Formats: sequence, C-alpha cells, structure tokens
Amino acid sequence: MNERGRLAEAMAASYLERQGLRIVERNWQCRRGEIDLIAREGETLVFVEVRARASARFGGAAASISQAKRAKLLIAAQTYLSSLRVTPACRFDALCIEGTTVNWLKNCLDATEG
Repeated sequence: MNERGRLAEAMAASYLERQGLRIVERNWQCRRGEIDLIAREGETLVFVEVRARASARFGGAAASISQAKRAKLLIAAQTYLSSLRVTPACRFDALCIEGTTVNWLKNCLDATEG
C-alpha cells in the first residue's frame, strides 16, 4: 500500500472512531483478499472499504468499487467470520474520501450479491 492509501485509511479509522465505532482490525488479509477496516458498532461487525480520490471528477471514490472488488470483499469477510466462535450481525460500509470530503455509505453491499 502506498503512503496515500495509508493516510486515507488512518483518516477513515479516525473518522469512524469519532462516530462511535471501535476499530477491531486494520488491513486484515487472507489468501483470497483483504479488508481495509473491521469495526464494531455496538454488537454489529462492520467491514469497511476505504476509497480515496482527489476529486469526484472521474466518477468519484464510490464508483471505483468494482464488482470484482465486491466479490473479493465478500470472500474475505466470510473467511474472517469463519474464524469467530459466534457469527455476529454484520454489514458492509464504504468510506469514500474525495479531497477533504468524507462520505460514509452504510450497508452499501449486499452479502447475497455474488
């Protein structure tokens, strides 16, 4: 990961913590993918994809999450969940950073997609 990506993820983690979430993992990786941030919001486990772009000029950060990326996120999340004794309620969020603007997209990925 490059320096810009590290800064974006640090900014995202800080933002989510200010919103009351507790960061559980950063850059969690397995053979089949990685998850930028894993957080807890109450009893809910939140898998967070962080996307950063200088501006929204070419579709923006949210538009950069491809179907292939979504599929990898789902597989990585399934792998993470399989390591837990009890499977909690969970959701997929995206934290999109465009310049200095942060847009938190909650529950933006349906786990039944594939």
